[in-house]
Amino acid sequence: MYPIQEPLRSGRLQVSAIHQIYWEESGNPQGLPVIFLHGGPGAGASPACRGFFNPDVYRIIIIDQRGCGRSLPYACAEDNTTWDLVADIEQVRTMLGIEKWLVFGGSWGSTLSLAYAQSHPERVAGLVLRGIFLCRPSEMAWLNEEGGASRIYPAQWQNFIAPVAPEQRSALIAAYHEMLFAEDENVCLKAAKAWADWESYLVRFEPQPVDEDPQASLAIARLENHYFVNEGWLQGERAILANIDKIRHIPTIICQGRYDICTPTQSAWELSQAFPEADLRITQAGHSAFDPPLAAALVQAADEMVEKADW
Repeated sequence: MYPIQEPLRSGRLQVSAIHQIYWEESGNPQGLPVIFLHGGPGAGASPACRGFFNPDVYRIIIIDQRGCGRSLPYACAEDNTTWDLVADIEQVRTMLGIEKWLVFGGSWGSTLSLAYAQSHPERVAGLVLRGIFLCRPSEMAWLNEEGGASRIYPAQWQNFIAPVAPEQRSALIAAYHEMLFAEDENVCLKAAKAWADWESYLVRFEPQPVDEDPQASLAIARLENHYFVNEGWLQGERAILANIDKIRHIPTIICQGRYDICTPTQSAWELSQAFPEADLRITQAGHSAFDPPLAAALVQAADEMVEKADW
């Protein structure tokens, strides 16, 4: 990965009556613009995310989506939908005076990248996607129902279901929604920690002991659950695979870890079947963008887009 440079400028943009989103710009101010869309929903972006892009070539834009990271208010699900986030990306683009940009997103960020590209294809020079997640019921069931990822981490699954009453365990997303949005802060924080601990096992290729901070976990737990309850507002005519025709012309590279337990390879393969114009690259890695083989593939993809993208 490229050396991490400090932002040239940053701030918060008021995108609604409630929400201010954090944005930053680093790299070359006259370079090719790229926006990095983080996962979750609710994970926020770290400084390390700048390292996927050559700072001499790219004008690197990073945002924290509504309710997470350095955006305000923290862990707020009100006025927070996929289409609000798509509109926010457009507000950032307009504020920065960018005509077209490379859109780079992983995990939930791949969902948001595709939703944005299908909404504003004329603004997208290219797509680099990682860890494909299409926000479909089958993908959410893999993460949150018995018989999916629970078969790979059965002991950790017991910790995930422990806060839920036995009679509610057949509908874990709904049960967690009740806890994560409860008036009792202790109930919220206990649920947030259990949710984040479970996910932390799934994103690592080589699992390590997990002990997430409850307060720091609140945004990702609440917002993921909020988006899952609503199926990402991507049902029916707004489903991503139903709208591939809108983006077939956009140069696209998909990087997928073969051993990704969080967003298994099946979704990347199904996307590539619907979108054969995209270049699917499978690496011997897990879910995390920072797994060395996957990080190398993403850096290479961003480097190639200097020539391949439709600037």
